[in-house]
Amino acid sequence: MAKLILILGGARSGKSRTAQQLAQKIGGDSVLFVATAQASDDEMRERIDSHRRERPAAWQTLEAPLNVAACLGGKSLPAVVLLDCMTLLASNLLLTLPEDCSQAEANQAVLDEVERLLTVQEPSSATWIVVSNEVGMGVVPPFRLGRLYQDALGVANQRLARSADAVILMVAGLPWYLKGESDHD
Repeated sequence: MAKLILILGGARSGKSRTAQQLAQKIGGDSVLFVATAQASDDEMRERIDSHRRERPAAWQTLEAPLNVAACLGGKSLPAVVLLDCMTLLASNLLLTLPEDCSQAEANQAVLDEVERLLTVQEPSSATWIVVSNEVGMGVVPPFRLGRLYQDALGVANQRLARSADAVILMVAGLPWYLKGESDHD
């Protein structure tokens, strides 16, 4: 039976490390790591390189900053698909929209990608692990694009959480199981 595991948390909460450990435990070397980050500056290139070094060499990597579902559709998937992360995918999507887009348009663009992902995930036999930042626990961003992003990602996280078999909130490197069992530890 297909499973969907959503791992949420703030910056540096241990989301990616936990997701990788879980993917290794479930899939061993049969993991497809879907990377949504783009190396737009030296700092981001270093972060991406660091993440690459932390992953097992046998894992497959798909770099897909946009249209992840289209990239995965019709492919034979391994035991685990690890999407790291929804946070950057939402950001990448929002940056393709017109500057004057409405909150409803921003939400819909991100939700459309989530629905396309779920359309690929649901019939697959793979376990899917999706990493995303929990952005609703902080301050409201002072800039319009930040508010569009925070709200759109929050709506996407809610949609993913509704469909997920397990939802884990990472705080200071510790998992809180919000939905599902902790049988993955």
